[in-house]
Amino acid sequence: MSLAGKKIAILMESDYYEPEIFYYQRRFPEDGMVVHFLTRLWGQASLTFKGHEYHLPIDVSGSFEGMTDAELESYSAIIVPAGMVSDRLRYTEDINKLPPAVEFMKRAFSCPSIIKGIICHGLWLIAPVPELVRGRRLVVHNNLLGDARNMGAVYVDEDVVVDGDLVTGRSGGHCHLFARRIIDMIAERSH
Repeated sequence: MSLAGKKIAILMESDYYEPEIFYYQRRFPEDGMVVHFLTRLWGQASLTFKGHEYHLPIDVSGSFEGMTDAELESYSAIIVPAGMVSDRLRYTEDINKLPPAVEFMKRAFSCPSIIKGIICHGLWLIAPVPELVRGRRLVVHNNLLGDARNMGAVYVDEDVVVDGDLVTGRSGGHCHLFARRIIDMIAERSH
């Protein structure tokens, strides 16, 4: 089955795990899918982020801010990657308001047609809205086990866990298994 034209959004910020992001850049297009990197642009046309290990740059010009419902629903999957991306994206100037990236994920979670992929430390982005994962089965990096339990999630000790439209992966090193499951789910939903 051709997945040509299916869109995958990957949230980005600095301190991303390079092997994971570079894998996605190549793997999803192998099946004809289009990868869009999205971030908070802070009024800029684009931003350059550096990776965690090798400080390799990646330019991002796509934004999740101001995205219409129709645009959001055009994505087959939204991925919150490993590394420190989610911690940086959960910054808010006003502590009485949710960060824009968290608001975006709330919108994505309200749309069951979109697969939500969260891997490794990506769960940090959901911490301000624990109700999104409360009672749901997931896996996270071992360092976030307490976070997952405090959010009311049901921790499962597997490398990749699927709970409906939520796919979680243990670590960035498991990105190949995580991506494979997302691809399979998109293919199943395309039938």
